[in-house]
Amino acid sequence: MDIRQLELLVAVIDLSSVTKAAETMHVSPGAISLQLQNLAGQVNTELFVRQGRRLVPTPAGLRLAAHARSLIRQMREIRQEFANNPLTDNLPFHFATGATTLIHRLGKPLRALRKQYPNTHVEVTVLPTEEIVAGLLDRRFDLGLISLPYSEEHLTITPLFEEELLILKPVGRGQSAWRVGSISVEEVAESPFLLYPKRSNMRTMIDGFFASLNVSPEVVMEADDTEAIKRLVESGFGYSMLPEFALRARPRFFEPYRVAGRRLARTQALAMAKTEYPRALTRCIAKLLETEIRG
Repeated sequence: MDIRQLELLVAVIDLSSVTKAAETMHVSPGAISLQLQNLAGQVNTELFVRQGRRLVPTPAGLRLAAHARSLIRQMREIRQEFANNPLTDNLPFHFATGATTLIHRLGKPLRALRKQYPNTHVEVTVLPTEEIVAGLLDRRFDLGLISLPYSEEHLTITPLFEEELLILKPVGRGQSAWRVGSISVEEVAESPFLLYPKRSNMRTMIDGFFASLNVSPEVVMEADDTEAIKRLVESGFGYSMLPEFALRARPRFFEPYRVAGRRLARTQALAMAKTEYPRALTRCIAKLLETEIRG
C-alpha cells in the first residue's frame, strides 16, 4: 500500500467517478482501476461495488478513505515543510486568464515572470472566467486571472484593477480619436446586439446592466471571442458591449458609448484555490503579477 493508491481512492469517492478522478489526478481510468484492485487485495476487502454504471464505495471503502485523508494530510504537511521552496520547485506552473486581459494587460507582467523564473515551465491557458474557476477548484490551474463579480467561497481573491464595459456602435468611417459618447436608453432598447453567450460570467453582468435599464435588447448573435465580436460590430451586424481595454485599436469602425448616469465595470482579480497548504511558488508568482499589473 502506498500514498498514491490512497490518493486515488479518495479522489474516486469524492468525485463519484473514475473518469473525473483520472482527469484530476492526471492518470488513465484504467490505471486507477488497477490501483484500486491492488489496494483492495492488500487490505483483503471490497472497496467498491458496481450499481449499474456507477461505482459505489462499500462501508469498508469509506472507512479506509477516512484513514487515507488523515495520512494524505500528514504527507502534505511533510512535503510543504521540507520541499515547498519556490526556487527549487521544478513542477509545471499552470496559469489561466481571459483573452482580452492577456492581449492588452499581461505582456509586461509575463515578461517579468519569465525573467524572474527562467527555469520554471509555465503553461498559459486562455479561457472565460467560469472555466478558469472550475479549473482552479479541481486543481488543473495553480493561478487564474478572472472577472468579478463572481461568487466562489473556495477561492482566495486578490482584486487588481477595474475595467469599464462600453457600448459599441458601428460607424462607416474609421475612427482615430478616442472619445466615449453618450447613448440614450431608447436607442439601446431599439438596437440589435451581439453579445457573449448566456453561460458566461460576462453575459450575466451585461444582462444585469440591461435589466437595470428596464431594457430587453434584441440579441441577434452570440460569440465567445471579444475580437470576433468587434469585427462583427465593425461590419455592421449590430451593437455590442465589450471591455474598454479591447477597444482602443486604430483605425476602428465603431464608436464607444455609455448610458448617461449609468456605468458597468468588471474587476479583474487573481484567484487561487483555498487550501491549508498553498504552493509557495503560486504565492510568489501571484505577488509578482500583482505588482507588475498594478504598476
